[in-house]
Amino acid sequence: MDIKETKLEIYDKREKATTTLYVEQLTGNKFRMIDNDIWNCNLTLGTEFETRINKDGKHEIIKITKKSDFITRRFFLNANYRSADYRVLGDELAKRGGFWQVDFGGIATVNIPKDFEYDVDQVMKDFGLNLTEIVDDK
Repeated sequence: MDIKETKLEIYDKREKATTTLYVEQLTGNKFRMIDNDIWNCNLTLGTEFETRINKDGKHEIIKITKKSDFITRRFFLNANYRSADYRVLGDELAKRGGFWQVDFGGIATVNIPKDFEYDVDQVMKDFGLNLTEIVDDK
């Protein structure tokens, strides 16, 4: 089966807001995240979900069918560091099957494979990267 990458607008009725997600379309109403949503911590790389079309013709998520296989962490980037300082860690992560993205030029999201051989906190410490982690307060 061919997987189709698409841009999907999702309406969140609790937040009364619409967000755009980049996903792989698995079936007519089933999708897999190909990056991380900046606002919803449940919608991270690899998460699969089903939608329905609401009365306004917009997609709404009705069920997450598979959680991501990655450990996802978010950090505020520090203006004292150059992007090259972060890229070393990000490139190493990508080589081993992980993923990283930067949103708004100051928020880094990393998707760490569960079998990642390095302790990310130790690597950041070794590189002298003192980043503030953003934690979900749920």
